[in-house]
Amino acid sequence: MSRKEFRRLVSLEDARKALEPFYRRSAESVPLGECYGRTLAEDVYSRVDVPGFDRASMDGYAVKAADTWGADEESPRTLKLIGAIHAGDRPTLAVEAGTAAEIATGAVMPAGANAVVMVENTDSDGSYVNVRKPVTPGENVMHTGADVMMGELVLRKDTRLTSREVSVLAAVGLDYVNVYRMPIVAIMSTGNELTPPGTRLEPGQIYDVNAYAVGAGVRESGGIPLYLGIVRDTPEEFRKAVLDATKKADIILTSGSTSAGSSDMMFSTVGSVGRILVHGIKIKPGKPTIIGEVEGKPFIGLPGYPSSALTIFNEVVAPMVRHMSGRRDKAIREASARMALRVTLEGGREVLLPVGLLRAPEGLYAYPVEKGSGAVSALLDADGYVEIGEEARVIEEGEPVKVRLFSDEIAFPDLLIIGSHCLGIDAIVRMMADRGYTVRSINVGSMGGLRAIRKGIADVAGIHLLDESGTYNEPFVRDIPGAVLVKGYIREQGLIVARGNPLNIKGIADLPGRRFINRTKGSGTRTLLDLELKKLADERHTTLKALAESIPGYDVEAKTHSAVASAILTGKADVGLGIKTVADQNGLGFIPLRDEEYDFVINKNSLDKPAVRALLDVLSSSEFKLSIGRLGYRV
Repeated sequence: MSRKEFRRLVSLEDARKALEPFYRRSAESVPLGECYGRTLAEDVYSRVDVPGFDRASMDGYAVKAADTWGADEESPRTLKLIGAIHAGDRPTLAVEAGTAAEIATGAVMPAGANAVVMVENTDSDGSYVNVRKPVTPGENVMHTGADVMMGELVLRKDTRLTSREVSVLAAVGLDYVNVYRMPIVAIMSTGNELTPPGTRLEPGQIYDVNAYAVGAGVRESGGIPLYLGIVRDTPEEFRKAVLDATKKADIILTSGSTSAGSSDMMFSTVGSVGRILVHGIKIKPGKPTIIGEVEGKPFIGLPGYPSSALTIFNEVVAPMVRHMSGRRDKAIREASARMALRVTLEGGREVLLPVGLLRAPEGLYAYPVEKGSGAVSALLDADGYVEIGEEARVIEEGEPVKVRLFSDEIAFPDLLIIGSHCLGIDAIVRMMADRGYTVRSINVGSMGGLRAIRKGIADVAGIHLLDESGTYNEPFVRDIPGAVLVKGYIREQGLIVARGNPLNIKGIADLPGRRFINRTKGSGTRTLLDLELKKLADERHTTLKALAESIPGYDVEAKTHSAVASAILTGKADVGLGIKTVADQNGLGFIPLRDEEYDFVINKNSLDKPAVRALLDVLSSSEFKLSIGRLGYRV
């Protein structure tokens, strides 16, 4: 199939408008017990009075109010008892002057009585009752229709039904309720690389994330997800799946196969069975989005990357699902913040930049958590996003921004850790939770962590930086006022190779000529490698540059230790530098080079925080020593 380029890219607003003709609603009648969470499709008027009779609102005695006037503790009024009335009884007795009837809460008021004396203001011998506090006419009585009158409007159309509204519907006697029908949304994922969660991953395969992520969004928006599984990248299969979906659903959603790549056949296939309304949105993430119509049903082809798919779903599809189910559009809350880092942009398209909100003495900072379109966790780590216009090229550090929040509340943690990620941090978070503290960890690398300490944003930074003298961390902290270095634990760094070390790699000297996978510049691992290569270059009377050029893949960078292990597992590289823990977890060989010190820099202004004191307690505990020992680390 030839490459299909994008047609005219449209704005996010125009993409929403393309779906407006499909904002159709229909109603259905559902049993009262099944209407919770639904939205009323019509006004509800009461066909009965609530209550339908005058009733006692307290346990006590039904009386003529005038018979109690002047009563007090010293001079009670004594009335003759003529019987008792229980809830559900139809009383035949009548209260006359000088008499009273015992009555239960909710019971029908007897003829002649116009008030109820609470039982705690009386005493009785069974034949007479002494009233020690007077009542006024109507006191402790709920009259007919006092709650709801017949013909009264009790609930308006478009009301979302919670437990309160359901109780009102029951009180006015409705057993069925007219609500908006929940749209059925067919969900398909496309791609030969996809496999369902729960199955074993083969090389080159990934789990189908989008179907379940988008399905949860459909439920959250008031729709019913209809999972139709994974469709392979062939026009015949895809055409059949789409046409079948139009018979079962109100909306058809797919993910993947929307870009201009040669294997992406969605554009032509949808065009052959319907019509294309939009092919490409001027937005990041989410550019390769298709909107169309098939058999009168709206079709939306979401991008394949999870964060892109969820972003487009939330921005374009969810409003339509909410409308059809009768839900109000989400009120988008905004928070004012300053950008924590300088952000550069391509320009030419709108950007929705996920950010985490951090609290500093001078206000909120927005910390970019963009990990690339394929990152599943990008939205998980974010509190909201900054909407950036297509003209922007740069947002400077400290520049004011508006953050559109994902939820109604910003949950600030008890302890904020920014820096280099490590499995040891996960152990710390777990142990802090056991002590009742919430921790947020933002992974931006060691240098990013030190920057956050300098700005007073982070409580703690996790770092593992090696200087040219071969000393870890201390030289980098000395010039930061208000910072305290707390020693953490030791990780063993070395060369990760295939199981059994088939190439018999013994050390750094064996790297020239071997396919290598490197770490990102500025990482402690990359610094260690370059120091070791410099030593080797000196021994061989050459330069670091020349030696690096003899190592295929030296310029190929991996962001994590796990990425290094993956490259070796899949045969993309022969060797890489990383920690022993990751090699062991992946069943790979390991040649040790030296110990690496992973330490914690603490903001002095945070030292008195209970959460920081708890962290220091965790770091010095035998429980922590055992926990990281299981990871292959040493205190």
